[in-house]
Amino acid sequence: MTTADQYLSTRGDASSADFSDALLRGIAPDGGLYMPQAWPCLSEAAQGTTDYRAIGRAVLAPFIGGALPASALDAALDHLAGGFDDPLVTPLVELEPGLFVLELFRGPTAAFKDLAMQLVGSLTDAALTASGERLTILTATSGDTGAAAVNACAGKDRVRLVVLHPLDRVSPVQRRQMTTTQADNVLNLAVRGDFDDCQRLVKALLAHEDLRAQGRLSSVNSINWARLAGQIPYYVSATAQLGQAATFVVPTGNFGDAFAGIAAQRMGLPANGFVAAVNQNDALARAINNGVYARKPARESASVSMDVQAPSNFERLIFEATGRDADRTRDLFEAFARDGEVTFDAGLLRSLRAQVSAHSIDEARTREEIAYAWKTWNRVVCPHTAVALGVARTLDRSAGPIVALSTAHPSKFGDVVSEVLGFEPEPAPVIKALGDRPERLSVIDGTVEAALSSIKAFTGSPT
Repeated sequence: MTTADQYLSTRGDASSADFSDALLRGIAPDGGLYMPQAWPCLSEAAQGTTDYRAIGRAVLAPFIGGALPASALDAALDHLAGGFDDPLVTPLVELEPGLFVLELFRGPTAAFKDLAMQLVGSLTDAALTASGERLTILTATSGDTGAAAVNACAGKDRVRLVVLHPLDRVSPVQRRQMTTTQADNVLNLAVRGDFDDCQRLVKALLAHEDLRAQGRLSSVNSINWARLAGQIPYYVSATAQLGQAATFVVPTGNFGDAFAGIAAQRMGLPANGFVAAVNQNDALARAINNGVYARKPARESASVSMDVQAPSNFERLIFEATGRDADRTRDLFEAFARDGEVTFDAGLLRSLRAQVSAHSIDEARTREEIAYAWKTWNRVVCPHTAVALGVARTLDRSAGPIVALSTAHPSKFGDVVSEVLGFEPEPAPVIKALGDRPERLSVIDGTVEAALSSIKAFTGSPT
């Protein structure tokens, strides 16, 4: 019997895990990503309300099962909702007939990552309290994940957090949201490289026996199933607010946000489709459109959180598209890691396209969309939202509404916005609060040895 609260690896060589183990481990022992053994059915009651707590409870409870007490989820959802400045948590705004934006940036770091990270922080606390353990969390970030993780984990007694971001490749606001914390349980590492280098290091470190010997390790990147599951509720909320199925356009970096929508559909949420909107770092779009998944160095863009050329959650999409064939998934990603390129056969490509389409927006178009949003709707948008809107405005609305996900407050990327519009966006209150606090970070080379040395010094482990 397969159940939603038991987890298997996309690569097939790991023992079954419950929710707590998947949460606290992050990545499966065989290097794969955890997936629920079966998709639960989303109740009609969950789809008939706009109460975010009720939606979150209905979505997440089947994935948790008996691994944590029900009170832990309720407390986590209360904490989450209390940190957002809108009663709907993720309000839907109509720009013009048939075109909407879903505002995901109304939380404590003004980015969509708060929606899952606040939940994960609370649930991790509950799991560690129950087990009596301590946990070291490693996370790679292109900006928003790190800020949200620091906010969720700073000062927690049972957690040490290590954040790796690419040096000079996040916005100044994103960097300061990570590095101005004075919490002793947080280490910020600026890596000489790009986000894919940071992600590669985290995956290698999670499997490193020297670190594992010191205690539990995990990640709060969307490679962690709990992080990804925490993003499913806002698709349910958006559909409830609309009262009908929509096509969702998702600004995409590591593909966790888009896969959360696909997961919602697997659970029974009516949806007309999912569109991954990528910037000039278009590996995902090339894979879906041309059938060749090829790694290239990430290029800096205005939409820095999407500067990803090897999105981790593409593995979950491949796993689903192959009919959950773990052997085939493992072989494909081992070949990609070895050769930097794989070609999909016609059957797999059809299956991928049945789940998601993908479009790329270049830098010039991104800036044009920022200008268009201001001129047409009197709305200031961040570069990531601009990428989504650039794709959304090209889509046919005759089959139903289009919802573009608005993933960050524009003041997190004030330099880019002001270049286009000629004025600085009004800062979000949480950004105003940063003030001129001093920063704490260490710059390292993009090698496992350099990262390991810094982490061991931080944790007090022998070098």
